[in-house]
Amino acid sequence: MTYQFPFLLSVAAVLAGAAPATGQVRPTFTVKSTQFSADTVSLLNYGGKADGQTLNTKAFQQAIAAASQKKGVVLVPAGLWLTGPIELKDNVNLHLAKGALVQFTTDKSQYPLIKTNWEGVDAVRNQSPISGMDLTNVAITGPGVFDGNGDAWRPVKKDKLTAGQWKKLVASGGALNEKKDYWYPSEQALKASTMPEPGVIKPGKTTTADFADIKDFLRANMLSLQRCKQVLLEDFTIQNSPAWTIHPLLCEDVTIRRVTAKNPWYGQNTDALDLESCRNGLVEDCTFDVGDDGICIKSGKNEQGRKRGVPTENFVFRNCKVYHAHGGFVIGSEMSGGARNLFVYNCSFIGTDVGLRFKTTRGRGGVVEKIYVDGVAMTDIAGQAILFDMYYAAKDPVPANGEAEALPEIKAEPLNEGTPQFRDFTINNVVCKGAETGILIRGLPEMSIKNILIQNTVLESEKGMVCQEAEGVTLKNVALLSKDTKPVMEIQNSRNVLVDNLQYANSADLLVRLSGDRTKGIRLTNTDTKAAKKDVELGQKVSKKVITVSKR
Repeated sequence: MTYQFPFLLSVAAVLAGAAPATGQVRPTFTVKSTQFSADTVSLLNYGGKADGQTLNTKAFQQAIAAASQKKGVVLVPAGLWLTGPIELKDNVNLHLAKGALVQFTTDKSQYPLIKTNWEGVDAVRNQSPISGMDLTNVAITGPGVFDGNGDAWRPVKKDKLTAGQWKKLVASGGALNEKKDYWYPSEQALKASTMPEPGVIKPGKTTTADFADIKDFLRANMLSLQRCKQVLLEDFTIQNSPAWTIHPLLCEDVTIRRVTAKNPWYGQNTDALDLESCRNGLVEDCTFDVGDDGICIKSGKNEQGRKRGVPTENFVFRNCKVYHAHGGFVIGSEMSGGARNLFVYNCSFIGTDVGLRFKTTRGRGGVVEKIYVDGVAMTDIAGQAILFDMYYAAKDPVPANGEAEALPEIKAEPLNEGTPQFRDFTINNVVCKGAETGILIRGLPEMSIKNILIQNTVLESEKGMVCQEAEGVTLKNVALLSKDTKPVMEIQNSRNVLVDNLQYANSADLLVRLSGDRTKGIRLTNTDTKAAKKDVELGQKVSKKVITVSKR
């Protein structure tokens, strides 16, 4: 069998048969393919043993080195392969046969501390179970499974487990915080959790030895690829990650196809896919079910991310399914290098906390723009179906039982390099059955969210739309089927908002409430306002002139 993966010459050509909706554009970039020879070496040829007992780290590295010389394939046969970290090389396709299970050891001494990047900044972490740096033409393929033994690394919140599960976890060892509501795998990990920015490289802590006393806390991303070109990830399952699951950083020409990422829903920071400062790629037919964000776009954090200045750009995401996750398709919050030219087609989000989740906060900087979504089906969304949030805080998007969910106090701050920007989003053909809020748009008073088009969309939710600090928002042929109709739409300090042909529940109490002295240019057209008991309610300092209602 020849292991060749000729990729489509142009993503644009793939989509040429379908005309884009109004306001949509086609991708025009290309993605370079990987290609390998038929030369195949097996782990068995290098002393590998699939007995679940033998540590096969050396066998993996010898096989990878041999395959790299011939631009070939490393075959991992069926069986249970215990190993330490796997380091990839140029021109290697690591192929997991059907029935192959590669499990990474829980012996933390096998993972040396290294200088790397964590959540967008320079940091020291344990070496990733699978890694590659500065490679060209590299692949991981085949129907086998990678298991990261993540439970040995991850902390767990009490409120994410049943009483029985929590009792069993505490009895297993580890350490509890003072409130007894947080479990850590070791006292060392607990100690680090109380430190400011543990693991971050800064003056006085610049070498790996400086972090040896908190090694247990410094969880690695499971699959880490840095500065790699022509990457193919295809057909395998990757699960039980210590932290982020798949993390390409500064990579080009990335193809991810039919990959399954699975992590327990209580697994913190276990994003399925984090594309950070990457360029040109296709993600298709993947299935993600994890404890944090599903498909996530990043580009560095704060000053370091702005200095790097590399956006994630030119990617198509299509035919993907996301189950339990904090967000289905997500941008941010570490997006200081920006993001642009991203295309999402025909994806399904089932039971995620948020559906389309775009998040940032002051201090990030960066521009997120030219984002196109066409065809998303969602159901059982715990929070917002569509969320733009410039007040992101690093906590679960859906509050746990008993947590307060208070909106932040909105006060303007001076513009500076840390002011983030969201603009030019086109969202088409979204259907959501069941969410807490249909649409939430929350910009900054000093930097509104600009130019959002949402059309041909049906959202069934408890609340309809909340729009704060936005400009140039258009809803066209949208159904906000909310149970709470007091009001259906809340618009505050927003400008140039057009709502055209809105559908909503009959006998709604109030169609739209306007507030804020900077609200103006609101237009409501082609909408049956008579189906509501009251069409418009004006807050203090809001003139009747700010809204135009064109009745049918």
